[in-house]
Amino acid sequence: MSQDRNSRPNKRTNRRNPNSPKRIDLSKRPNRTGRSTQGSNRPAHKEHGLGGEQIEGRQAVRELLLGARRRIHEIWIANDIESSPVIDDILEIARDQRIQVMNVSRREIEREARSEAPQGVLAKAASLEETLLADLLNAPRDKALLLVAIDGVTDPGNLGAILRCCDGAGVDAVVLPRHRAVHITPTVAKAAAGAIEYLNMCVVGGLPSALSEMKSAGVVIVGLDDSAQKSIFELGAIATDSICLVLGAEGPGLSRLVRERCDSLANIPMLGSLSSLNVSVAAALATYEIVRTRSMTK
Repeated sequence: MSQDRNSRPNKRTNRRNPNSPKRIDLSKRPNRTGRSTQGSNRPAHKEHGLGGEQIEGRQAVRELLLGARRRIHEIWIANDIESSPVIDDILEIARDQRIQVMNVSRREIEREARSEAPQGVLAKAASLEETLLADLLNAPRDKALLLVAIDGVTDPGNLGAILRCCDGAGVDAVVLPRHRAVHITPTVAKAAAGAIEYLNMCVVGGLPSALSEMKSAGVVIVGLDDSAQKSIFELGAIATDSICLVLGAEGPGLSRLVRERCDSLANIPMLGSLSSLNVSVAAALATYEIVRTRSMTK
């Protein structure tokens, strides 16, 4: 039996976990025009953002609306799309927020889309604005930071899956290098299933120098490495400190300079025939192991 839309729980209120990381208030941060003071990764001027101007897929578009962090220009919906709870939510929230919804042919959506299977829905929005690493490190906090840094991951599906698990684990921010790395493409946004609307994301000019900046702020740097002598389950007290997990690309792993900046290296034990896990699976296991260890010490 179909459920009346008005009887469904309101997904627009009280949807965030009270333990979720604090959002950095970008509107109140100082020095937005470029006369930088501290932090080697503070840009000298406002640069192009993370991307994310085109969002594709039903869940990603719904979370774009629910997040309400940035301006949404318009939403395209295929004129032959079947009604569903997600589509009903998109239409209802768009109407409430007075966002233009355009009914177009499915062929037009597929021609505009840059990801596979956009599911008959896409949205055009303002780009995501990055969080400055210096602002994050200097912000008042009442608990240890949990950061994740990405070293050389260029596959958009992997990055999207990493972002989704980071949001689930309550990661305070994801740190991405500005060059030689994928940013928020439509494929990343779709794979992240809406996580990009809630995560703090820092884009840095150079990951090695960013790690040095974190260390100066008291953050312990732990790199995931298959050849490490210690496992992620043996971090002990380190897990309760402010920590940054560094994930390397599948195959090459951590780059030499990034490895040299790490305070410690840890592996994920492989008990079967394969030698490693997909980087997004490794991210999920490692972040949740830190969350588990911290919950045991409360």
